[in-house]
Amino acid sequence: MPRRTNTEPDHSGIDPRYRPLPTTFVRSRRLSAQLGVDVTIATETFQHTGSFKFRGAFNIAAHTDSQHIIAASSGNFGQALACACQLFKKRCTIVMPEDSAAIKVAAVRSYGATVESIDVRRTPRAVRVRDLLDESPGSVQAFPSDGELMLAGNESLGAEIAADPRNFDVVVVPIGGGGVGVGCIRAVERIDSKMKVVGVEPHAANDVVRSFRSGERFVWDSEPVTIADGVRTLGVSVANWEVLKRGLATMLEVADETIIEATRMAFLLANLKVEPTGALALATLLEHGKSFTGLRVCCVATGGNVSAEQYARILSPVLS
Repeated sequence: MPRRTNTEPDHSGIDPRYRPLPTTFVRSRRLSAQLGVDVTIATETFQHTGSFKFRGAFNIAAHTDSQHIIAASSGNFGQALACACQLFKKRCTIVMPEDSAAIKVAAVRSYGATVESIDVRRTPRAVRVRDLLDESPGSVQAFPSDGELMLAGNESLGAEIAADPRNFDVVVVPIGGGGVGVGCIRAVERIDSKMKVVGVEPHAANDVVRSFRSGERFVWDSEPVTIADGVRTLGVSVANWEVLKRGLATMLEVADETIIEATRMAFLLANLKVEPTGALALATLLEHGKSFTGLRVCCVATGGNVSAEQYARILSPVLS
């Protein structure tokens, strides 16, 4: 059975059932045997709103004075913030790419938030957010990967992983805006853990890999295209880059085809539904498995919000 840990903070006034949940650790002997690596998945698919983003979003809604919070998101942060704002009876507006997964758009709206759909090739998300802030005096912007409240939520996940009695040698985390990587690094540094943090990106969205190669922060001119839609960011912030630069043991990249295979593998060998972004860490073991031989590895599955249609297309070769 999956084992749960609990480092949940105290937020008075909210039913404990709706506060951030501890992560779920899933270990599959078949999965480890297939990969040739001792692997455990720390899955946030059972977190409220289906991803780790709820941890930080809850903090933001709880500790932000403004009654209207605006953010840009491909989906997971948007629905996490929408849910958290609903809990604290605050307005929420989410700017989303017009090609965002329908299931994520519907989820944002289901929590009472307003969705602003834009063509990101013509209008950057940041520009539309600035316009909305101007149109709504007193509103504030929340960032999906930055800010102390968001990062503290991510750090709580890293702390649970670092404190697990399996004493992981390595934790592999997807890197988009860099928030979950920064959270894990901060947890490791705070508790003086020996666990190493490894980051992973798709080949098609490898801005942090490029940054490591050059030593300078790389930023895309337009959003990269990858099946892992949760990491379709222009780049990490200056603050997150400084933490990643000092705290990541290494930075790896994987092909979209490998991400698809890892999504299938999670379903077939661990009975776990993850979205492609959530399969990034597992894909790392498929493409770079020899680098992890003999190590106790924890792969972070950041979320499970994938549409039925996309998930069916991904699984169809193995189910037909």
